[in-house]
Amino acid sequence: MTIYERRGRFYDEYEIGDVFRHKPGRTITEADNTLFTTLTMNTQSLHLDAEVAAKSEFGQRLVNSLMTLAIAAGLSVGDTTEGTTIANLGFGEISFPRPVFIGDTLYAETEIIDKRESKSRPGQGVVTFEHRARNQRDEIVCTARRSALVWFADAHAAATAEA
Repeated sequence: MTIYERRGRFYDEYEIGDVFRHKPGRTITEADNTLFTTLTMNTQSLHLDAEVAAKSEFGQRLVNSLMTLAIAAGLSVGDTTEGTTIANLGFGEISFPRPVFIGDTLYAETEIIDKRESKSRPGQGVVTFEHRARNQRDEIVCTARRSALVWFADAHAAATAEA
């Protein structure tokens, strides 16, 4: 019997230019948008007030853009950083070129933009990801660059054997 475990990739498994298409997608419900918006104390009427949103240029409520970002990054975890990453180092160059609405389904892909060995942490390296989320019409709704501190496979094996 072979046992398979879903995990991200180690530093040495990434090549600049690699693209990961993440499955499944995620359909956003009204409850998702309302919960995320209220949990984060975002009182923007375009997310919560159907009457105000109906009078806007969009004609309907907008999904909270930070939820869109969170889903775009979250969809990537199983293929990229699950169990192989020490820390998320930060996000940069985030954009939302199209709005997301309740009922839209988001799909994500991640491209490896850069990688370098850590100067201060042997056995680890910094990988820069570009996450791209598309809606069900294949329109890009979010792009974001993210850097993470990632284990080399042999260093991770040594560290977990000692634990």
